[in-house]
Amino acid sequence: MIKLYRYPLSGHSHRVELMLSLLGVPAELVLVDLKQGAHKTSEFLTTLNSFGQVPVIDDNGVVLADSNAILVYLAGKYGNPQWLPTEPSALARVQRWLSAAAGPLHTGPAAARLITVFGAALDAETTITRSHGFLNVVEQQLRQSRFLSGDLPTIADIAHYTYIAHAPEGNVSLNDYSQVRAWLGSIEALPGFVGMQRTAVGLAKA
Repeated sequence: MIKLYRYPLSGHSHRVELMLSLLGVPAELVLVDLKQGAHKTSEFLTTLNSFGQVPVIDDNGVVLADSNAILVYLAGKYGNPQWLPTEPSALARVQRWLSAAAGPLHTGPAAARLITVFGAALDAETTITRSHGFLNVVEQQLRQSRFLSGDLPTIADIAHYTYIAHAPEGNVSLNDYSQVRAWLGSIEALPGFVGMQRTAVGLAKA
């Protein structure tokens, strides 16, 4: 059975947990207590992830870190071509959004949430402004296709879902993005969907 080393409020961890659930792949969830610095211990750094981050998976001795890399692995090993297409143009469209997940999603909605949920020393106004700039791009894309890279969900959607769904926890409203909200509903309607725990901040702003 796959072991998933994760923290319940980590959006990167939830990407992997969601993908595993959608694929119907059983996994043992192993808590890494970020508050206690468990991800910075010598054992964690040596055996799991030298960057000191979650998530990490151990698939019968195959140890992988980085949520997007793990999504690629899971889709390739356990999924069907829908999740990670092999046709070059379709694959490139997925990769474009994986790059966006590591770029403007990370510096926008994810960063805004880091401030309110984890107390990150970042500028809230800047991250919220970036978030809306990014969400406008996503909204425009979703006016052209049901999912980010086409008419079927791929790992590109899974890479974006959590931080966009939980953007209000970082004071980033989704009220102006009807297509984004519809897309979130489409992801949540997928068989096997599992949500991420919401924080008290998120519940207060829901």
